[in-house]
Amino acid sequence: MATLPYLLWLTGREGLRPETAAALLRRFGTAEAVYFADEKEFELLQLPGRLCRSLADKSLAGAEHILADCDRLGIFLVTCQDAAYPERLRQLHDYPLVLYGKGKLPRFDEELAIAMVGSRDCTPYGVNMAGRLGLELARSGALVISGLAQGVDAASLKGALQGGGTVVSVLAGGVDVPYPPQNRGLYEDVMAAGCVLSENPPGTASEGWRFPIRNRILSGLSVGVVAVEAAEHSGTLITARRALDQNREVFAVPGPADAPMSAGTNGLIARGEAKLTRSAQDILVEFSGRFPHKLRQAPHLTPGEQRERLAAARPAGPARPAPGPKPEEEGEDALPLRPRSELEQMGDEQRQIFFLLSDKALVPDEIVGRTEIPARRVNTALTLLQAGGYLTELPGRRVTAAVRFPETQ
Repeated sequence: MATLPYLLWLTGREGLRPETAAALLRRFGTAEAVYFADEKEFELLQLPGRLCRSLADKSLAGAEHILADCDRLGIFLVTCQDAAYPERLRQLHDYPLVLYGKGKLPRFDEELAIAMVGSRDCTPYGVNMAGRLGLELARSGALVISGLAQGVDAASLKGALQGGGTVVSVLAGGVDVPYPPQNRGLYEDVMAAGCVLSENPPGTASEGWRFPIRNRILSGLSVGVVAVEAAEHSGTLITARRALDQNREVFAVPGPADAPMSAGTNGLIARGEAKLTRSAQDILVEFSGRFPHKLRQAPHLTPGEQRERLAAARPAGPARPAPGPKPEEEGEDALPLRPRSELEQMGDEQRQIFFLLSDKALVPDEIVGRTEIPARRVNTALTLLQAGGYLTELPGRRVTAAVRFPETQ
């Protein structure tokens, strides 16, 4: 612990970028050596003048204040020189020197950790897919990592919590400053089921410029990153590209070709930068050989059970009475009844596929063979039908109807 004040002193230098901090530690060996280095050595390294002036300030009062705050607030610290520090992060050229946390730190290097990212202003489709993927990943043994923002972040974490999994939220500000404030309840749930982490000391505000810097930790802690929904120019794409630079697997959920909020994820898929993802199985299959001890075959959920668990991952909306037959006409296993108007609004190929799957479960290749619809259009139709809650995926990538419609009179 003798070196901790020096590490905190170093991370608090004005104008210090993450890659520069890591480079200084590699150059001098320890933060203490940086602290006692001669000013001329910094000049030889051609560091910016503002940073050189900050490195010349040898006061440790700020570090002592941080340590006192951590003790008072119950915040743990893990430094890059600790055995508990994730090796996945240590391999980055811009690794954080210190992690602050609340909760219980997982052993990331042993975990099938998947980061989920996407838009704050996502569509109901994005919320549904984020929640469903989070739920499926957690039930299969994966650790889900995200931020704490509204939209995809919150839906992913809520889905994973409903799946009983370990979850981690990486914050842009201090771990004692839940952001946005309206997600304080989710923040508490995450700490109970995992932990919240940040490279910034207690009390740090979640300023906008901190989020892109934070995102390298999100991807760095993971073995794969899933982009759920994102516009063409968004921070989500920055995170995806950082993940590629870090040699992480990248996945993306497709959306309608003309949907602005899917332009970014569709582009990742089109450029071959991300694997098309319609279910957690598309992700898990990539890691089955690396984490056989972590993956498990989760018991199948009926469509009703899945919808019930995902309710927490969806924004509240006005209640709508569900039309349907009288209670005595429905058995316990009857599929939920949806208005026939929804069926009529489907495209011809979507309707054809839905009717084919109304009494059977098939894999996509079988659907192509039976309908003679091209595989690309089958995949698009399946994605839209699943997003609307009309289909559900079973083990083995088989798909079947999740709802039924009234018979024509």
